[in-house]
Amino acid sequence: MKIHEYQAKQLMAARGIAVPEGRPAATVDEAVGAVRPLVDASGNPVVVVKSQIHAGGRGKGRFVEHPDLGGVTVVTDGISGGIEAAEARVRALASRMLGSTLVTVQTGEEGKKVNRLYIEQGVDIDRELYLSVLLDRAVSRNIVMCSTEGGTEIEEVAANTPEKILREAIDPAYGLLGFQAARLAAGLGLSAEASRNGVRFMQALASAARELDTDLIEINPLVVTKAGEVVALDGKMSFESNALYRHPDVLAMRDETEEDPAELEAGRHGLSFIKLDGTIGCMVNGAGLAMATMDIIKYFGAEPANFLDVGGGATAEKITEAFKIITRDPAVEGIFINIFGGIMRCDTIASGVVEAVEEVGLGVPLVVRLEGTNVELGKQIIDESGLNVVSASDMKDGARKIVSLTT
Repeated sequence: MKIHEYQAKQLMAARGIAVPEGRPAATVDEAVGAVRPLVDASGNPVVVVKSQIHAGGRGKGRFVEHPDLGGVTVVTDGISGGIEAAEARVRALASRMLGSTLVTVQTGEEGKKVNRLYIEQGVDIDRELYLSVLLDRAVSRNIVMCSTEGGTEIEEVAANTPEKILREAIDPAYGLLGFQAARLAAGLGLSAEASRNGVRFMQALASAARELDTDLIEINPLVVTKAGEVVALDGKMSFESNALYRHPDVLAMRDETEEDPAELEAGRHGLSFIKLDGTIGCMVNGAGLAMATMDIIKYFGAEPANFLDVGGGATAEKITEAFKIITRDPAVEGIFINIFGGIMRCDTIASGVVEAVEEVGLGVPLVVRLEGTNVELGKQIIDESGLNVVSASDMKDGARKIVSLTT
């Protein structure tokens, strides 16, 4: 699960991690109303207006409706014109940004609608760095990763200057040790006060990652001020969904408007669903079989449109809902149902398929492969249904048939 920048900064601030003061705004008036308190508190007449979406690259992104406008804008009008000038500029920006669609390198061409802004106090920046704590599944540990190339996409740094990326693995029994943080600070070129602040910052961030069960905490940029302070100018967090029951405060931050509607619908019915970019809809029971099914579809030259695992104890009603989710995707040109009935009975699957087709119709080719418990009864149910369904003898046969029917 992902959260917005302003929410990530709330969690960091509560754990003593330095962030600039800011206020979220869902309306133009709320955005304008945030300016004066922020300027008064900091004495800095500069504020920043930030779009809040679940995607990176907002500063370099552009609005579909306003191609001249980026997703993050620094407002300097207050330097010469005072608070009133800053408020007028924020009003103009918020009026254009709220409700508009922001396209970044991470959103794809469709972009994301901006429903919320974050108005943040300006920071006197001396240097920009990159810092993250992420779960490295290869070593089953969180690692700290940092770079002097702050403000640049880390993928770009990895591709062009990988030697500028520094890493330290965190022992879960001890956390990020002082010497590890000091080694990273030295690698970043921090010295004196900035080094001491940087070490404290990294250790606090590593502790937050462990406490909150995060998959990723990313700060890009992490800034060093002219006074040697180390501050999170940006903040991104994602969480291990299976651990959210331990964090009701984090779960309450979930913004369903940022999530795929089909994935939300699947979750409500206890289905594991992930939207992909292909054209072959898949309905499978078991994550391993689902992965194998997607692989074999790719082997025969097509791309899966989704990962959909109905689980081992799915009912006919669940199968119907799963079928509806697949058929709602306009990119789906064919459907492959691949079920091995161990715990799951093939006649239950077959009944669900028949009910689903009768309810929503069938506008694309459908191939069904059933094997396991009550397989003959399952095949009989489908054969006697009168549906235009192609049977497959095994997984390879089914994948070959659905790809041939859609190409």
